[in-house]
Amino acid sequence: TLLLRLALLEVHLLLSLLFGENEVGADGLGADTSRGVGEGGLDDCIRVNDVFVEAFDRDVEDYSLTVTSAGLDQPFRVMGQYIKAIGSAVDVRFRGGKKLTGILVAADEEGVTLRYSQKEKTDGKKKVTVEHEDAFPFGEINSVMPHIEFSK
Repeated sequence: TLLLRLALLEVHLLLSLLFGENEVGADGLGADTSRGVGEGGLDDCIRVNDVFVEAFDRDVEDYSLTVTSAGLDQPFRVMGQYIKAIGSAVDVRFRGGKKLTGILVAADEEGVTLRYSQKEKTDGKKKVTVEHEDAFPFGEINSVMPHIEFSK
């Protein structure tokens, strides 16, 4: 309905102010969705919920609102996510298919610096583990996301 679309526009604007980058669209079931990415907290999520509560009579309009944290399996989208992850393990996927896992050492508007280990051949045929710390520009990177490792 028109009221729902107007409320989603208001939520979209509120998310832009609170979280930075966000998207509003339709999911596969035809329901409107809004997703924010950034540093918003619980109080900010409550403010978004309040927009819906004020705009709709729950007994008349059929809607649902789900608030969740950003998925661990999703790539970073804003600089704040990179900064927050400094010192943590990340997976970096490069254009061309190469993938590296390492510790995020630094991040800025130009790219990321990663500390990682690789097995490399020495003078002989034996491979040894060599530590690297290299900077990679965003132009070479497809995605950076948290590294998830499950205990055995």
